[in-house]
Amino acid sequence: MSKADYYELLGVARDADAAAVKSAFRKAAMKYHPDRNPGDAAAEQKFKELNEAYEVLKDDQRRAAYDRYGHAAFENGGGGANGFAQGFAGSSFADVFDDLFGEFMGARGGRGRGAGRGADLRYNLDISLEEAFAGKKATIEAPGSVACETCTGTGAKPDTQPVACPTCNGAGKVRATQGFFTIERTCPTCGGQGRVIQDPCEVCDGAGRVQQDRTLSVDVPPGVEDGTRIRLSGEGDAGARGGPAGDLYIFISVAEHDLFERDGPDLYCVVPVSMVRAALGCDIEAPTIDGGKVSIKIPEGVQTGKRFRMRGKGMSVLRSEARGDLYVELQVETPIKLTGRQKELLKEFAEEGGEEACPQSKGFFDRARTFWDNVTEGH
Repeated sequence: MSKADYYELLGVARDADAAAVKSAFRKAAMKYHPDRNPGDAAAEQKFKELNEAYEVLKDDQRRAAYDRYGHAAFENGGGGANGFAQGFAGSSFADVFDDLFGEFMGARGGRGRGAGRGADLRYNLDISLEEAFAGKKATIEAPGSVACETCTGTGAKPDTQPVACPTCNGAGKVRATQGFFTIERTCPTCGGQGRVIQDPCEVCDGAGRVQQDRTLSVDVPPGVEDGTRIRLSGEGDAGARGGPAGDLYIFISVAEHDLFERDGPDLYCVVPVSMVRAALGCDIEAPTIDGGKVSIKIPEGVQTGKRFRMRGKGMSVLRSEARGDLYVELQVETPIKLTGRQKELLKEFAEEGGEEACPQSKGFFDRARTFWDNVTEGH
């Protein structure tokens, strides 16, 4: 079953601004939030879909990826081929709801209890254009936190366990009556976890995690573009006291190349050709991104800006066996630092009617002379 379009889910146009997207999600979330529809599986599924759509459309980069590639931009979320995905960090529904509505009406409800999710981390990875073409297996050193081995992430001293919070009796929230209203808030003692640690672990001081650099392997797939994000699910900071780990996002930066310019899957290469060879015609060889060569037959009298299209000689296309094209653009080079004899030969060429061999120049100056004559006659 195909996934619904994110814009249609939220009921907004594709050019809707961030405020309109947020307003549409807020309205729909109020209607389908599980707290308002207890036991309604259909409403909960609808809320999940709305949450997924909002997580993408509220972020400019993720929205741009979705506009370009659709749902395919977020497939294989860290666990698929090559561990590649341009996906998004999986915030809980309650987190998103709280982001919009705060603690009004006890938005977190029962789902707010338990250990907190670890923070997402970012790593900037620089690669060459050749590596973007062929793909790369990179090894990175990622700083961050991991679960404490001594307490296995609980934060409690070995052979002890966290106990129910005496303030909220393990509920993770407290109630306060103000006039006719009863308001639920996160318990200030346990931070909503419902448990407190009486004997904290001596290694992590009760945090359940410690700082530790990790060596990770990252598969960069062929065809990635500058700004692509690779998500490694669960490789971010460890969660507090046994909570789930965040995600690690690898941001790809593709360096500029000495020979090629990239435009999506296509490559452009400017090749200089001497005036003599351009006039007489010749055969040239142009480089390709895979380290090879292509032969091009240049006709007589070729001009600067002439392009030759080499099909299938461009960049790899992401998640495809296809390749873009290579465009070779000629730049006719005027000779400099001429010897006396070379100057004499060029003068002989001009005297033999060489100017007639340049119809564009002759045509331009003929039109210019007509323009000047008309201006003079008008005065």
